[in-house]
Amino acid sequence: MKRFIKYIIFILLFSVPLRCSASNNEFLAQELLNNTQAGEVNLSLDQGGATDTGEDLPVNDFSPQVNNGIDDDDDDDEDDMIDSIEEEFKFFDKLGRDKNANIEAENLFKKVMKSKITRTDIPSFLLKNELTADYKKGPIDEAQYYFGYRGSLSGLLSSRNYSTKYDNMTTEVGVYGKFKNPHYDFKLKLRPIPKDGVDYIDQLIGDAYIVNTQIPNHRIIAGFSRVQTGVEGGVSSFILPFAARSQIGRIFGNARSLAVKVIGNYNYADYSISAGSSGRYITSGMPGAEFNGWLNIKPFGTKDGKYGKLTLGGGINTGHNRNDYTVGSVYVGYKHKQLWTNFEAAVADGYSGSTGISDKKASGLTFTLGWKLKPYLQLIGRVDSFDPDRHVNNNRKNEYTIGLNWFIKGQALKLIFNYVFCQNQNAPDGHRFIMATQVML
Repeated sequence: MKRFIKYIIFILLFSVPLRCSASNNEFLAQELLNNTQAGEVNLSLDQGGATDTGEDLPVNDFSPQVNNGIDDDDDDDEDDMIDSIEEEFKFFDKLGRDKNANIEAENLFKKVMKSKITRTDIPSFLLKNELTADYKKGPIDEAQYYFGYRGSLSGLLSSRNYSTKYDNMTTEVGVYGKFKNPHYDFKLKLRPIPKDGVDYIDQLIGDAYIVNTQIPNHRIIAGFSRVQTGVEGGVSSFILPFAARSQIGRIFGNARSLAVKVIGNYNYADYSISAGSSGRYITSGMPGAEFNGWLNIKPFGTKDGKYGKLTLGGGINTGHNRNDYTVGSVYVGYKHKQLWTNFEAAVADGYSGSTGISDKKASGLTFTLGWKLKPYLQLIGRVDSFDPDRHVNNNRKNEYTIGLNWFIKGQALKLIFNYVFCQNQNAPDGHRFIMATQVML
């Protein structure tokens, strides 16, 4: 127990954040690094924005190969940013304790440091085996508890002004599990840290859903879960390549709803269809109906890496909440060896994302390029452009980001370094420097 407490203290000290902030919204969306959802209704868009990878990878020098049960390295790692369809399949397929794991290690800290965790396409956990429990009684068969943290220190430089700010992007505790009925899984995620301007119960409940796996190659999800408005707008925060989502990802997407979702995953195509409430919180009730659909075509399939992996996707998010909204998105992603790149664009006639509801006719696009210098070191860059109202001239906002990701232990222990140049047509330009820490137990 003493070793476990020492380990927790070490993790908390290591993850002391580094984050920067801006006191001026005009240079960048005010909550660029905020990973939670803002006010439910906001019918105007000022300067605001909010934020709520297929090869075996060799082990880096920092992580010698030791088969100790904390092993998330296999030939399924795509190394690029996947969408929520693939995330659901990949993660739940890896759920649960390694039955051959030795969780009675003499020194837990040394065990973690020697662990072989190199996957970056799904969340990984440092204490996966230690925090997984088997139940002989009751409806639950196996449950994996976890703790996740993303925090940052950022600095904003604009004209003669410079400011810094710490941001707790997300702190969450949760559980993934399997019922004794082999066709059912579940997830519950809580975010216990309060956020200004958001009702605590609305902030507290993250994901809360049940998964049915009875149909081959399919998942049927019922409950409160992410809406896939675009690719980046629909994935977990813990597999994002940058400290913050792109503008279309955080403004149009990064939202959840109470819905029933059917997702299918095949070698040459994926799809997701959901219908439910247009409310963005578990307490929202039914302010209106919402439909979301997404289709991916994978011309090269998923198993043959000769030509890399190409994904062509598109979808729509439409509903009614105070006003009608429709967002159409397209996506192109490509991965080959150490290279991955993607392009995403979206056009909205009203939208309902993490910044709230808007009736604006907005649009945006983003292009990302990444290169693995080492299995544990990734260089990335992004061009991101957003027009908050196509009926207003000279109001486009551009963000140019370069960054470096150090996967100390895959996504379980990660450092993020970003520089963002913020270019605004109707406001002074700004520069943002970000250092973020990610820890998952």
